[in-house]
Amino acid sequence: MTDLEKEGKTTAIVAYFTLVGAVIAIFMNIEPKDEFARFHTRQAFGLHIMFLGFALFLSYAFSPYAWYGLYALYIVLWGYGFIGALTNKKQSVPVLGAFFQKWFTFIQ
Repeated sequence: MTDLEKEGKTTAIVAYFTLVGAVIAIFMNIEPKDEFARFHTRQAFGLHIMFLGFALFLSYAFSPYAWYGLYALYIVLWGYGFIGALTNKKQSVPVLGAFFQKWFTFIQ
């Protein structure tokens, strides 16, 4: 693994640590641009935004079971994406990953 590949993998891993990590990863990938880092940054950014959006909605429509479902879904999808970043695989998170790649094209 070259230094450039290691840098891309590091950026991809950082993206999964909260929304702040995803924003930091966006700036880390400005120069040099790495396709692997870009892919995982979009996935992680989408997961974090999805979680925050649903959490805001659930804060008004409180149901403990809905919160359990949200956290379970988030943890499973986050783990799937994070393991992909650790193992150098460009695997989209199930169901939403392809949408994240289309919606977040501003992440270069």
